[in-house]
Amino acid sequence: MLNLSNQHVDEAVWDEELSRSQKELLDPKGGRRIGRVLTVVGVVFLIILFLPWRQTIEGTGSLTTLSPQDRPQTVQNAIAGRIEHWNVREGQLVRKGDTLLTISEIKDEYFDPNLPLRLREQLAAKRGTVSAYAAKINATDQQVAALRATLNVQLSAARNRVTQARNTVSIDSADLVAVNNSFQIAQARLARYEAGYKNGLFSLTDIETRRLKLQEDLAKVTAQRNKLLNSRQSLANAAIELANLRAKYEQDLAKTLSDRSSAVSSLSSSEGEVASLRNKISNVEVRRGLYVVRAPQAGYVVRTLKAGIGETIKEGESIATLQPDAPVLAAELYVRAMDVPLIQRGRTVRLQFDGWPAVQFSGWPSVAVGTFGGTVTVIDVVSSTNGKYRLLVRPRLDQKNEDGAWPAQLRLGSGVYGWVILDSVPVWYEIWRQLNGFPPSLQAAPEEAPVKDKADKKQS
Repeated sequence: MLNLSNQHVDEAVWDEELSRSQKELLDPKGGRRIGRVLTVVGVVFLIILFLPWRQTIEGTGSLTTLSPQDRPQTVQNAIAGRIEHWNVREGQLVRKGDTLLTISEIKDEYFDPNLPLRLREQLAAKRGTVSAYAAKINATDQQVAALRATLNVQLSAARNRVTQARNTVSIDSADLVAVNNSFQIAQARLARYEAGYKNGLFSLTDIETRRLKLQEDLAKVTAQRNKLLNSRQSLANAAIELANLRAKYEQDLAKTLSDRSSAVSSLSSSEGEVASLRNKISNVEVRRGLYVVRAPQAGYVVRTLKAGIGETIKEGESIATLQPDAPVLAAELYVRAMDVPLIQRGRTVRLQFDGWPAVQFSGWPSVAVGTFGGTVTVIDVVSSTNGKYRLLVRPRLDQKNEDGAWPAQLRLGSGVYGWVILDSVPVWYEIWRQLNGFPPSLQAAPEEAPVKDKADKKQS
């Protein structure tokens, strides 16, 4: 108070009012306490800013399998038929080779119950035909050999006749020369005798005798010429016979070889029919084994796609869906394209499964509860239809996996949420990165491919 008024307040009243008002005012020690608390909070916040924070890449997806043979598959029948009996029910566990369905034949060409026996009878008949053609080929070969042997003998005889005819021509030619010489000598003698007759040295009888001798020699010359012509004609006939003999035997040999070629062709055709019948018998036996549709592997019959007895199904038609037993599960996660370059095979992943209670601290995965560990196994090289890239994460099999195996209650197709664990950074850097929208950072550039993959590429 400034004491400007002329009226003064008693000191006793002032003291009494002052003691009463102090109870309504704040305690000056409370402000100091708040300051200390704020100071501690600030120090703790600064400490937290420098704590390590594990960067993560989030992805969502579902459970699948690493091996295609562990995924749900449709069982198909190989042949068309009519349903006779179902041997399983939906949800039943079957083993490999168990009978799922029994069908009957619907094609008329396979109706005969004794069809394999009939086909074997046809096969036996065709084999007999093959044997007959083989015997015919053997007989033809023998006939060809006989023809060739006979031809050699006949040719030798014909050549001998030609040689004889040629020798006869030579002899007749020599005889003709001798007869001609005798005829010329007879002519010379007759001329001398006629000259001597004119001179009176010889009688008319001697001249007539010489004339008769000349006529005889002339007749011998004519006969020898005709004989020579006959010999030459015989030589020509022998040569013609030799040529005809060759032509005749070549014609017979060609006909026999033609018959052999026909037999070989028929034998090949019969052998082809035998092979076709054997193939048909095997197909019939295999087809009869396909009347029973069996499970390709162990698993559960999830759903039957055909129902009823007597229903006709086509070949290659799906009849049931089979889920293989004990598949090797893997998490199928989809991440953004901007995050794919930061992920390598072998990266650790924390997974949260649908229906499984969990509390996840992405920055501190060690304090997470209800999540399970995994390892990145596959990274697709192309994006999916949604523009994201797929990762396949399998359970961690090393000794550092403190979470144990994945729950046995997991089913294919269940939803999964995952965090790919990257490198550690300070908390202040992560806050600054999130505020600026920057991608996570790495301490070193990722490798192009694991060493195992490079070795596989070199071998390929």
